[in-house]
Amino acid sequence: MPEAAITGTDTPDRTPVNPTNVPDKPALEGLEAKLTERWLAEETYRFDPDTTREAVYSIDTPPPTASGSLHVGHMFSFTQTDLLARYQRMTGKNVFYPMGWDDNGLPTERRVQNYYGVRCDPAIPYDAGYRPPAQPAKNQRDFDVISRKNFIELCEELAVEDEKVFEHLFKTLGLSVDWSLTYRTIDGTSRAVSQRAFLRNFAAGDAYLAEAPTLWDVTFRTAVAQAELEDREVPGAYYRYAFTAPDGEAVHIETTRPELLAACAALVAHPDDERYQHLFGTTVVSPLFGVEVEVRPHALAKPDKGSGIAMVCTFGDLTDVTWWRELQLPTRPIIGRDGRLAAETPEWITGEEGRAAYARIAGKTAFSAKEAVVEMLAEQGLLDGEPKKILHPVNFYEKGDKPLEVVTSRQWYIRNGGRDEERRATFVQRGRELEWHPAFMRARYENWVEGLNGDWLVSRQRFFGVPIPVWYRLDAEGNPDYAAPIVPDDASLPVDPVAEPAPGFTEDQRDVPGGFTGDPDVLDTWATSSLTPQIVGRWSRDEEFFANVFPFDVRPQAHEIIRTWLFSTVVRAQELHGSLPWKHAAISGWVLDPDRKKMSKSKGNVVVPTDILEEYGADAVRYWAASAKLGADTAFEVAQMKIGRRLAIKVLNASKFVLGLGATEADVLTDGSDPVLVNPLDRALLAQLADVVEQAGAAFAAYDPAKALQLTESFFWQFTDDYVELIKDRAYGAQGEEQKASVLAALATTLDAVLRLFAPVLPFATDEVWSWWRAGSVHRAPWPAPVPVADGDRGMLPTVGLALSGIRKAKSEAKVKQRTEVLAAVVSAPAELLPQLEAGLGDLRAAANARSIQLRDGSGEVSVSEVQLADA
Repeated sequence: MPEAAITGTDTPDRTPVNPTNVPDKPALEGLEAKLTERWLAEETYRFDPDTTREAVYSIDTPPPTASGSLHVGHMFSFTQTDLLARYQRMTGKNVFYPMGWDDNGLPTERRVQNYYGVRCDPAIPYDAGYRPPAQPAKNQRDFDVISRKNFIELCEELAVEDEKVFEHLFKTLGLSVDWSLTYRTIDGTSRAVSQRAFLRNFAAGDAYLAEAPTLWDVTFRTAVAQAELEDREVPGAYYRYAFTAPDGEAVHIETTRPELLAACAALVAHPDDERYQHLFGTTVVSPLFGVEVEVRPHALAKPDKGSGIAMVCTFGDLTDVTWWRELQLPTRPIIGRDGRLAAETPEWITGEEGRAAYARIAGKTAFSAKEAVVEMLAEQGLLDGEPKKILHPVNFYEKGDKPLEVVTSRQWYIRNGGRDEERRATFVQRGRELEWHPAFMRARYENWVEGLNGDWLVSRQRFFGVPIPVWYRLDAEGNPDYAAPIVPDDASLPVDPVAEPAPGFTEDQRDVPGGFTGDPDVLDTWATSSLTPQIVGRWSRDEEFFANVFPFDVRPQAHEIIRTWLFSTVVRAQELHGSLPWKHAAISGWVLDPDRKKMSKSKGNVVVPTDILEEYGADAVRYWAASAKLGADTAFEVAQMKIGRRLAIKVLNASKFVLGLGATEADVLTDGSDPVLVNPLDRALLAQLADVVEQAGAAFAAYDPAKALQLTESFFWQFTDDYVELIKDRAYGAQGEEQKASVLAALATTLDAVLRLFAPVLPFATDEVWSWWRAGSVHRAPWPAPVPVADGDRGMLPTVGLALSGIRKAKSEAKVKQRTEVLAAVVSAPAELLPQLEAGLGDLRAAANARSIQLRDGSGEVSVSEVQLADA
């Protein structure tokens, strides 16, 4: 065999020609800044509004809280969304990918307060020239008190700075957002859309005002919706004491809330509980306060809990509310919105001893009242045994630190099926029509909807937020007419009823008999966030635009807010449009720390995104996020990012090598039967590539980018580790021009496809390489089409690659250089694989620098033996 035919991988005189536009030393450093600037200048990700609905892929992007700080979980979930956006864009879709900032809510209110040293009071008049103090006061009591409009202006001013930081980070991460499509959930447009939707709900009967038991946070002094609850295990105790029947029988109850004894409205036991059946329909008298209450049957009572008979108070918890409503019990509230017991003795406590007992708890906090009631029971010998210490779940507001109370108050609600079986069934059906990724997340949605016990409470007793856009007439005594709210004209939205007079009235008629009063409350932040499709889709402002994006194609979001953001958006879309808001829901998992705990700011285990982006680069971080399946909780793994960085660097270096061999755009094939492919190994490679292209595209279309990445990455490493090593001799021209042309066609076609396949995951490395040999951006190039090669043997490259690996291993074990000549070697393989080895034998000998390779029929896997090496 001629010397040229056996030179191998490390032959020093085979230096490829270096194209002028390929850098001498490709590197990832600096690519983010360079390419981000180019993408913005060239409007690579611009949405074209001159379009049709069929051409659009629209994304209802989650708006991050602008007043907070981004953490690695944001990078994880937003990258998973971006993978979908980039893939859809490459399939030819006109991708509508906006970005919003959620600056409506308690986090923003607190940040603006503390940053500027101000507090919001809607009753304060607007001051057009107001500027906050240069240095905020140290104590909140000394903060400037300003109007709601001034407060919102400061919010928007500060949000601009916060959002610059967020935007820079998202750009560095490579999000393919159209940055001309941004919004804020508290800006004028969002407030108008939120109020308009609320008013349409009201006009349709889907929003209503009612006085009812309400979950209440005594710290924030605001009502709380069911979706904002979280159970926390807290220590408590069961206290056992007796009510007295007319015949003197002691009826013992056990409760964790003895402080509510004065609010008792009934005792309840299960209808089948024989211990108490004789008491049903009779009355008993409460200890300490001497109040007569009924004993009633109800199926929710648990015979095996405590004594089996429960004290129903108005209100100790949501079960009390259910019993009160279904049994039509009297309302006897004693805890106020400040979390303290009423200062005045309730009218239902009429006895002298009872009134004296109440005087000892009047005005106390719930905690102090509990101590006082227990003390009084003990003093009179009414406690039966010692309290039984327990740990039990208690309702908290998700942002609060004290247990919630249930108080009676007038609030606004939006119907969500919580009290309407037919409506509930509609929302369950909508959930089944939605395509869930992963599919099992639908169960979380259904469990939530089917477990609702009331309509959606949307009013909040906060100063900052979207004002509820109604006023109320006052009668001659100054009492509001809540039955007929005054609503604004649509053209006047957004409005602030506390700062603006009602239509048909003047400001001097505010809060005087015969005049009006403005509703002081604001809408729950979810009441606005539930309208992100309408806000960014220009509903009620540009109906043609809205029709081209709605229903949106996908809602990407985290699984823990299915019950809040996802469900509330379904509710609004159904009630406003009679449809789902999107076709797909892509649900991301949590990022976990090394101990498999969720990363969160409150736990202090978050990782700052800027640090890892600087250390590993955006492509490496994106690789880590892309490796996780949708819905899967994923550990924060630096090791995975290191693998991603190695992959991105390999893309640069392998591409440089391929282009250095002379591969050009003209060599890229679109027909697998092209006669230029004269070598079976080249045809085998492209047959494998065609399968990968088809399978990766199918995975992306099925919302499984992780599978697409795994398929592409596996193929890529086989391409670089095996194929590129096997064909170097032919690529350098040692086997003639025909063989070289065949190699260059295979190399160029593979590089072209691999760059496109990796583009959604590694946008910086792939676009950098694309610029070395192609015009435009890979992110505006189409998704690769399979190029079938009819006679390509898909198993050939893996088989020949195993043989090459075996010979390399023998050289490594002999501690000689890989270019050391192999005098002879035996490759054994099952009979069905021998034709593959025979067809690739020329490339194998050249790559291994082998004089002779004998093929032998053998069982099991491909193996290499009897390797004889030339002397070093």
